[in-house]
Amino acid sequence: MNNDYAELTINGKSYAFPIVEGTEGEKAIDISDLRKKTGYITLDPGFVNTGSCKSEITFIDGEKGILRYRGIPIEDLVEECSFVETAFLLLHGKLPDQEEYKRFSDILNESSLLHENMHLFFDRFPQSSHPMHILSTMINALSTFYRHVDSESVEGDIFKSSAFLISVFRTIAAFSYKKSIGEPIVYPRHDLPFCANFLNMMFDSPVKPYVIRDQIVSVLNKLLIIHADHEQNCSTTAVRVIGSAQVNLYATISAGVNALSGPLHGGANQAVIDMLMQIKNGGKDISKFIDKAKDKDDSCKLMGFGHRVYKSFDPRAKILKEECHKLLNIIGVNDDLLEIALKLEEIALKDDYFISRNLYPNVDFYSGIIYKAIGIPVNMFTVMFAIARLPGWIAHWKEMVDSEDRKIARPRQIYVGYTKRPILRD
Repeated sequence: MNNDYAELTINGKSYAFPIVEGTEGEKAIDISDLRKKTGYITLDPGFVNTGSCKSEITFIDGEKGILRYRGIPIEDLVEECSFVETAFLLLHGKLPDQEEYKRFSDILNESSLLHENMHLFFDRFPQSSHPMHILSTMINALSTFYRHVDSESVEGDIFKSSAFLISVFRTIAAFSYKKSIGEPIVYPRHDLPFCANFLNMMFDSPVKPYVIRDQIVSVLNKLLIIHADHEQNCSTTAVRVIGSAQVNLYATISAGVNALSGPLHGGANQAVIDMLMQIKNGGKDISKFIDKAKDKDDSCKLMGFGHRVYKSFDPRAKILKEECHKLLNIIGVNDDLLEIALKLEEIALKDDYFISRNLYPNVDFYSGIIYKAIGIPVNMFTVMFAIARLPGWIAHWKEMVDSEDRKIARPRQIYVGYTKRPILRD
């Protein structure tokens, strides 16, 4: 192997494949012509060693605990930017100037209302419906009401179409929650910024007006920023794959919502609260629960610890840990589950079993605690994740659409079924 090519030898014959290097030093072997040259394909279950694309959007270094959007460290974005600015950055490759920010914000405001006829849809869902399933269905249905944002026109005006979808997505999410608890929907207000507007739609009531608190708006902004993108995860890959078939943007994003709804992806922070409830119902014996989690023969799992990508620390969890403790001190929450969470964190961070295995509290652990502290119900946790991830999904969709080597996704397989056989009947 030289600096430009990797050699693959099969049955004594060598084949050369180009080496590709990213701007941060990541290396890959381009096997686009592997089957054409050799007759072989690669087999990589879960695509854990397969790069599906080149991307300029997000960089992750799991060993060093680095996360950057468009080159900007997540720590800087959380400290200095709003979620709206971060969404613009992901979509357009740069932070907005004053004029761009005003235009983007104006479109967000103008697009926040949902078509009145779509309100009837909410009444037809069973009250026990999970908000993620309602959200997915409603996003898919948007194409019948807002045909100006389809797979073709959106390419011509990503500025307007992306702002429209980000805004109405948030409104649908809030309406889904209100319908699930049998309360009247709360319309968006023109005088409130993005996060404050969402909180008001979620919690305002004719009999109990919602008081918007700056501390809660601030922490929600941070939560949305750190979840806005995370490279080629399951839901983002789903968006790229579905979008590659030139499906309209609504159906494409609906696929991302469905992928995120799985317990192994977006449902992880909900699983954290379920775990805390299990500890509470078991007499709040945290030490006993940890011993069970350590036992390889026990099915008990410690949720919200460790990460598949981050091997040293999760930079998002580092941010949220500080925000979590700060918020709980400010609002003075008195809640059994939150107290259990903090004690669990304290014990696990001092236990050699978890330290030696890099099983530190991750972003799902702290986000679950924060969402519960600010009043977000558990079945809305994944919806919050979807609201945050939407700008990233759209950015990856647009990058895929604009790519020079754009192709419909079509993985291969290794067939392991029956060989040719006759029809046999008893």
